[in-house]
Amino acid sequence: YGFSISVMTSPSDFIKDLVNKTCVQRYSVSLSERQVSLIWSFTVSIFCIGGLLGSLGSGPLISKYGRLKCLLLNNFVAIFGAVLMLLSQKAMSFEMIMVGRLLYGINSGLILVAHPMYLIECAPKRLRGMVGVTIATFMSFGKFCGQLMGISDLLGTEDMWPWLLGFNGFTALLQLVTLPFLPESPKFLLLNRGDTQACGKALNMLWGNKDFSDEVEEMLKEKSALQSSRSLSVMELFQDKTVRWQLTTIIVFFITLQLSGINAVYFYSLDLFRAAGIHEQHLKYAALGTGLCELCTSVTCFMIVENVGKRVLMFGGYLGMSIILILLTITIYLQTWVTWMPYCSMVLVFLFIFFFAGGPAGVSAPSPGEIFTQSFKSAGYTIACILNWTGLFVLGMTFPILVDLKYFCFLIFLFFCLSCALFVWFHVPEMRNRTALEIAAEFEWMHRKSGKSTKKSNDLNHSNCKICQTKF
Repeated sequence: YGFSISVMTSPSDFIKDLVNKTCVQRYSVSLSERQVSLIWSFTVSIFCIGGLLGSLGSGPLISKYGRLKCLLLNNFVAIFGAVLMLLSQKAMSFEMIMVGRLLYGINSGLILVAHPMYLIECAPKRLRGMVGVTIATFMSFGKFCGQLMGISDLLGTEDMWPWLLGFNGFTALLQLVTLPFLPESPKFLLLNRGDTQACGKALNMLWGNKDFSDEVEEMLKEKSALQSSRSLSVMELFQDKTVRWQLTTIIVFFITLQLSGINAVYFYSLDLFRAAGIHEQHLKYAALGTGLCELCTSVTCFMIVENVGKRVLMFGGYLGMSIILILLTITIYLQTWVTWMPYCSMVLVFLFIFFFAGGPAGVSAPSPGEIFTQSFKSAGYTIACILNWTGLFVLGMTFPILVDLKYFCFLIFLFFCLSCALFVWFHVPEMRNRTALEIAAEFEWMHRKSGKSTKKSNDLNHSNCKICQTKF
């Protein structure tokens, strides 16, 4: 997913040239620059359409066939898309790139639901936060690889760009070979299939010969609370009032993730680097620096999340981003009058990426798997991914309009960042080292109808009993 997001920037001129050559060869028509740009924009955006299709179909497939099998078979989609990418230049067909991007999107849409769910369900409770953050870490790694491999010194050349676009096929092939050695999710085996023996074997394979009786007991408690209910649909999730605040949290998280301004900051970073005096030939390395900053910060988030807590990282991240957006608007406005102001703007760009990768990016991705019980987990991830893909597509279509506002567009993103920070502070409990039932009890405590402040008890048995009586 991360690789597909960043990889199209480098070979854009070569792909546009292929579009024009194809039309000249087939129809003896030379396209205008505007027509080529329109085809290019559609080629980039069709990835989001594929992602949306993959997300919509992911819930029923994952619930029926399991997390591991869906992850395994999904690799064939990426491999087929990669083959189309590799052959597009020789076949003189830009349509093959479009279809390849669509298939990449379908692959990413399904994997963004199945992969986090599989990771969270396979991890012990004490490591669940760290494991969840690795999703964002490898997204950042994918973005950085797309930037790095796309430079002219590597695969960003006129001859090698099809291999750049087809690189996802090699990663899918690696996963296709290695995944069969892993077990299915223990939680899926116990709660969805009711296979206690298979669950025990999976836990032994994943965690070794250790005492995991506490984790199994928690799974059994959740199974008792669920009363053997089936996996529920997206519509049933919207209709169930008992998970209203969990659903609202996911909606706020994933809308803000796309409208946080990270794409605008990346877009303006090159102009800010130019204003700071960086030579045009060195701009590609400065851009690599932004990707490396996001990757390093994401790794740092992985190391500290269990000690700091997800609620603190989320609130602090969006609050820091809000402050940076205000300062960035001021510094860009003043850079024509003050000679050293571009350097301040450049520092602010890296700080913005630091706050984004150190909190919102890492915490948001695995959150549906942590705050929803097993019945609603597939539907929760489906909604999250639909919001993610829709937001990415809408932002891509409206970004040229937002760019016309120049640096004042940061004020629009400021509204979303600040709103999400306040929402997290007042309405979202801590998720660290807690089960879905315990988090549900925290949501109930924070939003009880009486609104009266009472002393929070560490013992959640009373809340859990009340939840167990509710159909999840």
